[in-house]
Amino acid sequence: MDSSAIEREALDEAIVFLGHFKDLRDPRQVGKVKYPLREILLLCLLAVIAGAETITDIAKFGRLKLPLLKRFGGFEDGTPAHDHLGDILATLDAEAFGRCFAGWVAAQTGVSAEVVAVDGKTVRRSGSKTSKRKKKLEGPIHVVSAFAARQRLVLGQVKVGEKSNEIVAIPKLLRMLEIEGAIVTIDAMGCQREISQAILDKKADYILALKGNQGRLNDDMKLYVEEQKAVNFKDAEISRHETVDGDHGRIETREITVIHNVDWLQKTHNWPGLKSVVVVESTREIGDKVERETRLYITSLFLLASQIGPMIRSHWMIENGLHWILDMIFRDDECRVRTANAPANFVTIKHIAYNLMRRATTKDSMRLRRKVAAWDDEFLASLVTS
Repeated sequence: MDSSAIEREALDEAIVFLGHFKDLRDPRQVGKVKYPLREILLLCLLAVIAGAETITDIAKFGRLKLPLLKRFGGFEDGTPAHDHLGDILATLDAEAFGRCFAGWVAAQTGVSAEVVAVDGKTVRRSGSKTSKRKKKLEGPIHVVSAFAARQRLVLGQVKVGEKSNEIVAIPKLLRMLEIEGAIVTIDAMGCQREISQAILDKKADYILALKGNQGRLNDDMKLYVEEQKAVNFKDAEISRHETVDGDHGRIETREITVIHNVDWLQKTHNWPGLKSVVVVESTREIGDKVERETRLYITSLFLLASQIGPMIRSHWMIENGLHWILDMIFRDDECRVRTANAPANFVTIKHIAYNLMRRATTKDSMRLRRKVAAWDDEFLASLVTS
């Protein structure tokens, strides 16, 4: 075995997750590779955990932290300059990188009986000019992610051209994931027959928000719910559950009604796997102001309202537990990485960093964990070797 192969094995042994990326194709000519892809991935990951927000930051981290990097084996030729590093991230296959990421997460944890929230996020400053002469702007990338709500882990992500393409991207994301036994929650954009069937094909269940994009189904459900509410649901088989929360002068009451007999609806619409319809009525009181909202959901589950209510609420964990942290801790919306595949690959690196930071055995906030990683080499190293 040659020395380079020994170094690769040593690096994979030290950093277990790197083994899940060993089949990722290096876009460079093999004979001209000075910096192995495994070393590039480790460099980018450690730098992002420690606070790097640009490719220039990562290159600077590599120069200053070379002794730390060499502790893991490899890095005999040091680390690349920022332009070389940018070229690698720009040409690396983003979909293949995403599949490797999803495989790594699946190997780390199961999601049986877990709520998996699927939602999109736009990286606002990732748009770029496609031509210096025409000054034509290419819009920012939009990334659809799957998030295990209870475990607070990113399970996978795919890049789409714009928000409207989530309908195409979600089935592609689902095919990457190991979600047997999970409950997948998606907002109204994902309320599509094909997506429902894709979830069922993975031996999972769904809870999908229902709005005007499913015109006939939405209209029929709204009319039926209004009629049943008028007679207190006497003609329907239902279960109900109510929760009341109060915080900072705000009182919110949620009444969840699950309608269990939907055979009449299936005869008309024949929706894949539909077992129940959920009505969530929210009342928010802030001082003298009262706001009321009614939301409808369809689900393949046949469960009581007391069980389904928390699942619907946990969907919003992807906003508070992932998207907010990406924006406020990783400064995602300020990221100006823009070339080719680099923005999508940078998001995947942030998701790997997020998962490793989340599983750290410390009570520090995510903000403080990132700062400590920048200050303490031992803590930083422990995040990728534990």
